[in-house]
Amino acid sequence: MAQPKLLEIYNKWHKYSFGNRLFSWFFARWAPYFQTIKPYVVELRPGYCEVLIKKRKIVENHIGTVHVIAICNGLEMAMGAVSEASIPAHLRWIPKGMSLDYTAKAGTDIRCVADLADLVWDEGDFLVPVTAYDANNVVVVTGTIKLWVSKKPNK
Repeated sequence: MAQPKLLEIYNKWHKYSFGNRLFSWFFARWAPYFQTIKPYVVELRPGYCEVLIKKRKIVENHIGTVHVIAICNGLEMAMGAVSEASIPAHLRWIPKGMSLDYTAKAGTDIRCVADLADLVWDEGDFLVPVTAYDANNVVVVTGTIKLWVSKKPNK
């Protein structure tokens, strides 16, 4: 069975020393708003994606921590990548909502993780668990991104 196109590109580029950087730039250009956080895709595989957001002035809020909207952007990118890498070929998805809890200050670089674990893709609402961690592995944001999953139309 052929692997999803996004995963194929990641696996092809990942083996090079600059591959993850190149892939991160490439994927961020699919949805240009992702470029605002200068994301770095640390890992992508079926069921799992991790995106790094460096703590820089441009993503900070008025108290000097990483702004939660920047974190939401990273979580949505991780969700999008893991969804593209994992969804069965006969299905498609679109984001429908996001429910997040802000659990701690984000004072360091942030790892945004979307982990499908053993979830089974099916039509209808599909909740993708997402979590953001600081450099000390403290959870700073946790929640779900709701997708609408439907069959691809016949061509």
